Amino acid sequence: MTRSQDIEARAAEWLMRREQPQWSQADQAALAGWLAESMAHKAAFWRLEHAWQMADRIGALSGRDSAPRAKRTGLPLKWWQTSALAAALLLAIAFIGLHSRPALSPQPSVDTFDTGIGGHRIVPLVDGSRIELNTATILRTRISKQRRDVWLDRGEAYFEVAHIESSAFVVHAGPRMITVVGTQFSVRRDGDKVTVAVVTGRVRVEDTARGEASATTTVTPGDVAIGLGSSTMVISKPVAAVEDTLTWRDGRLVFHGTSLADVADDFNRYNRQQLLVSDPSVAAIRISGTFKASNVEAFVRLLKEAYGLKVQSTADGKLKISA
Repeated sequence: MTRSQDIEARAAEWLMRREQPQWSQADQAALAGWLAESMAHKAAFWRLEHAWQMADRIGALSGRDSAPRAKRTGLPLKWWQTSALAAALLLAIAFIGLHSRPALSPQPSVDTFDTGIGGHRIVPLVDGSRIELNTATILRTRISKQRRDVWLDRGEAYFEVAHIESSAFVVHAGPRMITVVGTQFSVRRDGDKVTVAVVTGRVRVEDTARGEASATTTVTPGDVAIGLGSSTMVISKPVAAVEDTLTWRDGRLVFHGTSLADVADDFNRYNRQQLLVSDPSVAAIRISGTFKASNVEAFVRLLKEAYGLKVQSTADGKLKISA
């Protein structure tokens, strides 16, 4: 089960538990805590809640008794009512998915989306795909019946691509072109350096500058492809490790023995307050843990307390970290 599927399943579980007459204030507090953990949790729950409300209205209009009515009358839900609740919820989700997707235009326009430093944005596409933009990202889309094109001009984005057999989904990132049919993956662009990480499915990474068959690389789940210059290197990792690189979707950064120099570079992507590590011995310190991407102050405080490092403000406003 992918991370997004796990969140959807958890949201459905919370929604069904809330329909039970035993629902308490403690349960409500626990739900509120889960929703507060990330925007992904909120979005999944609100989407399913809307689907269920639609199903309840449809049931009321049809004159049939619905499962939620057992809660309103104070009667416990029977096993068959709980099953009906789950089935109706899934049907409502499917109904909305089928009827809320706009038709693809044969002559589409190019749309531009962007985020500032520390920004995060979810962009639903008319084909049913979804893109999440990370910090300081600029992205353009053109979606039609025949072809779906995205240009990543700067930054990083995560893609959940709807499967359409007759329409390939192509991401253009500098000299690299990433082609998929239906999958979940991320693309990060730092100038001409392009990093592609695949969670599910399979993508094809091409070096458009070379235009040779040998310049094509296939990337599968758990693979991270790094393209720079005329070379593309593929690193195989556990899928869970790849998902750790996508925790920016929840506003978090996860590190496993990462050098302080690289950690500082990552924090600098998300914050206007920049970190400076010029001492090689300090830059080589290994950092592990989970941190809030936007809370650079808390990270600096940890460096002081846990490692005894010094932090000073420079003339240009950066925070210099030294021994």
